[in-house]
Amino acid sequence: MTTNESGSAPKPPAKDPWDLPDVSGLTVGVLGGTGPQGRGLAYRFARAGQKVIIGSRAADRARAAADELGQGVEGADNAECARRSDAVIVAVPWDGHAKTLESLRDELAGKLVIDCVNPLGFDKKGAYALKPEEGSAAEQAAALLPESRVTAAFHHLSAVLLQDEAIEEIDTDVLVLGEARADTDLVQALAGRIPGMRGIFAGRLRNAHQVESLVANLISVNRRYKAHAGLRTTDV
Repeated sequence: MTTNESGSAPKPPAKDPWDLPDVSGLTVGVLGGTGPQGRGLAYRFARAGQKVIIGSRAADRARAAADELGQGVEGADNAECARRSDAVIVAVPWDGHAKTLESLRDELAGKLVIDCVNPLGFDKKGAYALKPEEGSAAEQAAALLPESRVTAAFHHLSAVLLQDEAIEEIDTDVLVLGEARADTDLVQALAGRIPGMRGIFAGRLRNAHQVESLVANLISVNRRYKAHAGLRTTDV
């Protein structure tokens, strides 16, 4: 082993942040896959060649949605979807978030879980962020799924654009948060499977609240400008 002048071993070269793993063989499950965001993500991943299973509380509803999406997408109840998938996207409504994850703790053990839920409230002034007791939806997921590898991503995507078959590319970045680099690298790589999309590491789960909350601002942008706004990170 070589050493530097101080006698310590030299530091290994920094890893290239864009050296991401091959995730083309992973099966992606989408809990809440019959809702707008879940359907949109399922469609985009399947269109990119990923094996996709959408989950719902009712298997027949999931299968009907899968048939509508085509692209080889399969439908199943939430438990089967979780069991059969390598990476599971949580795209359920916020008010059912905790109950859904609690019921799937065993099926999600050891799985890569990607939470994209945004805790929001709405009143006459528009959308506003809610702050869960745990700090964020992603941190709630981590607390409820201690044997899963919980990450957070795909918060700022337009369900309308995701589901529009005429759109070839989704021009946006995806902020990815998590505790283990191996896991966030996988999520970044999955995001990159969708043409036009990049996954960018944005911190640990303790920083998920502000990422989830930003959706309230994007809703205001969309209403004012009649748009489907996303995010781009400069100088990266």
